[in-house]
Amino acid sequence: MAEKKENSKGFLLRVDAATMAAVERWAADEFRSVNGQLQWIINEALVRSGRKPKKTE
Repeated sequence: MAEKKENSKGFLLRVDAATMAAVERWAADEFRSVNGQLQWIINEALVRSGRKPKKTE
């Protein structure tokens, strides 16, 4: 079984069928999983809006 990232948190997301189909096509076009595509979309939105949290190490 794959290990979970230490700082990763899962959640349930409900989207309509047309939106899901569009995300699936987009993910396939970019050779990503749907999960990976959603993570990328969220990250890009956070960066563009200036809301991406700073990494704390």
